[in-house]
This record gives sequence, C-alpha cells and structure tokens, in this order.
Amino acid sequence: MRTVRDAIGRRLLLVKQSSDASRVRDPETGEERYVDNDELELVDGESPLVTAAAGVDPAVRRVLTAVPNERALGLLVELADRGPVPIVDLLDSYDLCESDLHGLLTEFRAAGLVEEATVFGERGYDATDLARDGVATLRD
Repeated sequence: MRTVRDAIGRRLLLVKQSSDASRVRDPETGEERYVDNDELELVDGESPLVTAAAGVDPAVRRVLTAVPNERALGLLVELADRGPVPIVDLLDSYDLCESDLHGLLTEFRAAGLVEEATVFGERGYDATDLARDGVATLRD
C-alpha cells in the first residue's frame, strides 16, 4: 500500500493498481473507488499508515498517541472535567506518585494537551481545548 494524491490534492491510500486505473481508499471515510492512473501522483516519504491515521479526528489522534495507559487517560479526563487543578490536589487525589504524575504532565504538555495554570495562587494544570475536544469525541 502507498500514499497517493489525487487531482485536487487529497491524500489517498493506493489499494490496488492496474495498467489504467487504481483502487484507492479515502482515509477519512474508508470508501474505496477506482481512479484513472493519470489522475494520481505518488507521495514520496509518507507512510501509508500515517495517511490512514489522518482519517481520525486530530484531537483524538493526539490523545491516543500521548496516553500510554488507562491511569494516564483517567488523569487527562479528570483535568478536562475538573478544569484547572492545583498540583497539590492532583497529588492528594490520585494514586500516582509524584514522579509518575510529573512525568505524565510533562508528556501531556509536550503533546499540547495540558498547560500550567495558577489556581487559587498555587501552581496547577489545566486541559487545553485540544484535550477537551479529544476527550469529548472519545466519549461520543
């Protein structure tokens, strides 16, 4: 399987190619159709798996790639639901040691899912709009 671009610039997955036409799949819808070969251009350097993943909502992709386990997902969901939470409350509320909590928060910050916040004069964290969108979509 390879990534191709059609005449209007959409990236598609090349499923099967014959001499005149190719069967392609739209990563956003999963629909397959035949397209004349002269309407397709090979996209060099892009993995077909990356193209396939592009069909998933960007916020959901970010959550899926940043969350390593259910506890981490729970932390992200809690931040999305509770709003800004002081770090002291995060340490007191959940069964994460300080280093694990800080490690997850660092990963989430790097992924753009949480940001530092000041809550009642204390250092804390809050979910970003991207994280809230991803969590909401996953719940749907």
